[in-house]
Amino acid sequence: MANRPMVIVGFMGSGKSAVARELARLAERESVDLDQMIKLQTDLTPRDIIEHKGEEIFREVEKAVLRQVLDKRGDAVIALGGGAFSIEQNRKLITQHNGITVWLDATFEICWQRILAAGTERPLARNEQQARLLYDKRRKDYARAQLHINVQNEKSAAETAAEILPQLQPHLSGKAN
Repeated sequence: MANRPMVIVGFMGSGKSAVARELARLAERESVDLDQMIKLQTDLTPRDIIEHKGEEIFREVEKAVLRQVLDKRGDAVIALGGGAFSIEQNRKLITQHNGITVWLDATFEICWQRILAAGTERPLARNEQQARLLYDKRRKDYARAQLHINVQNEKSAAETAAEILPQLQPHLSGKAN
């Protein structure tokens, strides 16, 4: 049971990649950033794929890479891209691999502030209005995660990971549903 993948979900800018790295360090596991794996395998960023081939093609690539990661790195801490968990097939894949899902629930304001600070254009959220619509739409899917962690700006990724780890223990030991 202890080898279950830990899957971090949430909106862009919620801190998934940073928290996954810290959680992996604390749990002595490998950290996998799904968007980085896509880039390694395709030589294209998710943004490039979406802009040049369309979101539908990107979602197919994303699903294939997620399946590979779950098959080959079944005990990793996996940071999903912001939209990955909103795809039912991806949620089913995670369930089939007995993954434990953790939603980093950051307010829209925190996410938008971080998106702007990163300075990288997000093809599915080119402006605040578009981003807010997407944020509101995806929340119901994120809420399906097994653990719900409120993200606060004043907490570091390490502090958030330290908050998550004890909540994961019952799931890792098989004492939670």
